[in-house]
Amino acid sequence: MESLMGFARAPATTILRPPLTCASKKKVSGLRAKLSDDNDPLFQTAINSASLRFQETHRPEPLFVDPYAGCLVAPNVQMDIKQCSHHYCLATKFIDDKLLQTVKHIDGLKQVVLLTDGMDTRPYRLSWPTSTIIFEISPERVFKRAAEKLGGVGAKIPRNCLFLHVPLESSDIQQSLRAKGFNGNQPSIWAIQGHPVVTLANFEEILFIVSNLAMNGCVFLGELPAWLAETEIGIKSSTRQWMDKLFMSNGFRVDMISYEDVAMNLGKQLAAGRYKNILFAAEQLRFSDDQMETWRSEFQRVEEQGDEEGFEEL
Repeated sequence: MESLMGFARAPATTILRPPLTCASKKKVSGLRAKLSDDNDPLFQTAINSASLRFQETHRPEPLFVDPYAGCLVAPNVQMDIKQCSHHYCLATKFIDDKLLQTVKHIDGLKQVVLLTDGMDTRPYRLSWPTSTIIFEISPERVFKRAAEKLGGVGAKIPRNCLFLHVPLESSDIQQSLRAKGFNGNQPSIWAIQGHPVVTLANFEEILFIVSNLAMNGCVFLGELPAWLAETEIGIKSSTRQWMDKLFMSNGFRVDMISYEDVAMNLGKQLAAGRYKNILFAAEQLRFSDDQMETWRSEFQRVEEQGDEEGFEEL
């Protein structure tokens, strides 16, 4: 299998999805994270990530520039500008590049779905092409707090683009996305970074949602917590097998992306130490629910048309 580092396409493969059951539909309602107060760890995690982007922005040769991260962190944030690149920042650069490369090759409407911590600035800082619709799924309270601060510094979405938020606390994420205009018959790209994942079941629900909504051939990439793996992250063969099984069971072909390779391709040196996430890129092999419904409707129409023509001959 060719590596998805550059999203090189292997021969087209399609996996037909099994019909949705009542039990599987109910499963989606569990994709929620409960927030308590301002000291909730979700806030702190999001702020920590914003702090890493802020520090990266002020490096002599930054991987990326986030002009809005500063409004999300404390005024007295400590700068730790090292020569080596942090895993998170390398992943951020990798995801940024693949998002833009992909949407720029989509004709017409471009759908981007970001699963974030609520303080992701990609909708504002990336140069999205015209006719891009960005959907963000994140904790509502974190998102609202960030939106207030971003609005205060004049952050704006690129012209002729649309940005829509779907609260993570929604009872039905799929229905909420569709209600806001997501179309499973149109291409989309999905990315996850910093999104609250409490259990393996949470991530399986995310895969379930993406699998149902993303067209055949669409890409899902990002970072998932390494502790989700049932094996030691250091044993790559076992981790890879676990990843393959997890993603293929939901209709995805997946590649684990090496942070070392990303750093080398960018001419950077990876910071020492163990990192808590796994970087991945996956391709949807199934048809989306909307594609399947369109196919069923067309098949039914052809059958009915054939019956009518046969009746006329009689």
